[in-house]
Parts: sequence; C-alpha cells; structure tokens
Amino acid sequence: MPEEELAAALRAAQDGDAAGFATLWRGLHPNVLRYLRVLAGEHAEDAASETWLHVIRDLHRFSGDLGSFRGWLFRIARHRGIDEKRRSSRTRETAEPPTAAAPDAEAEAAEGASTAWAVSVIAGLPVDQAEAVMLRVVAGLDVATTADILGKRPGAVRIATMRGLRRLAAHPQISTRQGV
Repeated sequence: MPEEELAAALRAAQDGDAAGFATLWRGLHPNVLRYLRVLAGEHAEDAASETWLHVIRDLHRFSGDLGSFRGWLFRIARHRGIDEKRRSSRTRETAEPPTAAAPDAEAEAAEGASTAWAVSVIAGLPVDQAEAVMLRVVAGLDVATTADILGKRPGAVRIATMRGLRRLAAHPQISTRQGV
C-alpha cells in the first residue's frame, strides 16, 4: 500500500474515521502478525488483536507521522506479544496439554505457504536477531525506531540484524531454495 495512502489514513483515523482505521489495519496488520508469529508463536493472533485494541483505544493521544506510528504500533505489538507468551507459559504449567486445533484456512490462505515458511525460519533465530530482522527487514522500520522498540542501542540493532541475516543466508533450506 502506498505510503501516502497510509499517511492519509492515519490522519483520518486520528479524526475518528473508521474507513481510515480500516485502511491502516489492512496496510499494517500483515506485518504486525508476521512479527508476532516470531515473537509469540501460536498466540500471535491473540497478541495482534490486543495490539489493535490498544491502538483503537489510544490513537487519539498519538501524535506524529506515519514512521512514528509504525514505531508506536510495533512497540505495542512487542509488549502484547511478550504478555501473551508469559500468559501462555503460566497457563501451560497448570492446564492440560492443548489439543491440536484445526488449521485456520483463512489465515493460511492469506499468509501463503512461502511466507509462513520464511517466518518459521526467522523464528528459529536467536530472539534478538529474529526481532531485529522482523522489525528492520519485514516491517521496514529504521534502526533508531527498532532500537527504541527493543530497548537497545542502534549499533546493537545493526549487529543483531546483520547476524540474523547472515544466519538466514547460511540456512540449508535457504541455500537450497536459492539453487546454491
């Protein structure tokens, strides 16, 4: 989705326009969900829902441009993803083992097999590298915004991203897919 369209949608959403919010959601939700699949695993959908509820609740207090909004959105997503992961680990200790749920056909169709595969490979990286790659490469955030979200220095984000990308490049399935 073009940046200008997203920027206009942000301004409209801040003024209470539901169509503007819907445009923001359509444009940004796929990357939020991909990021949360790496961070929160099977609880990504719940974390994404909580993220967007938080955005709806507090959008009137947000001020800034589209880049700042992306940073704000992914910061919220990160906190919700961490919360869901904690909640699930506490619940898992006391609950019976979960039964395998039927795959969500709509989600599988929307994301596609290759995207799901790529996200699963990225999720196999160390957490700091996976988050840095998802935020920098997949979500397209700049180093400063990513550093702010992760609570790290910009240099640490650059190094984590570089190491993550190097690990991905050396991954045997990636080398095979590239025909190397």
